[in-house]
Amino acid sequence: MQVILLEDIPSLGKIGDMVKVSDGYGRNYLIPKKKAVFATEKNLKALQHEKALVQQRLGKIKKDAVKMVQEIEKLSCTFAKNVGESGKLFGSVTSMEIEAFLKENGLDVDRKKILLEEPIKNLGMYTVAIKLQPEVTAHLKVWVVQE
Repeated sequence: MQVILLEDIPSLGKIGDMVKVSDGYGRNYLIPKKKAVFATEKNLKALQHEKALVQQRLGKIKKDAVKMVQEIEKLSCTFAKNVGESGKLFGSVTSMEIEAFLKENGLDVDRKKILLEEPIKNLGMYTVAIKLQPEVTAHLKVWVVQE
């Protein structure tokens, strides 16, 4: 029996895959649990239509992310912090501060997308990666200077 998967099933395949399963497995488990549907011509056309809509939506989201990358990379942010004698900061520059800077400049970026391994605690120039989409990453220059 041929079925189209509606969920990812580790032993069979991913969403949208057309797989051949035994009649009992398909009729008694996959279809009643809404994990698959029969592979009819109507269901295949509906699946192709859904895939096309998803691709359009993902393409638009990626295009918007690329525009945002260009805007982010034009920016350079500077933070003036109190510094001790050894050149270490009192406090640190965190992703929350970088998020606030981006919001001041009209860019709405979630701080969870700002990739800082650890807060910045020294003076200098840093390049901070901002992962907007799985394959779209922006790089923001962050300057930390003495107050």
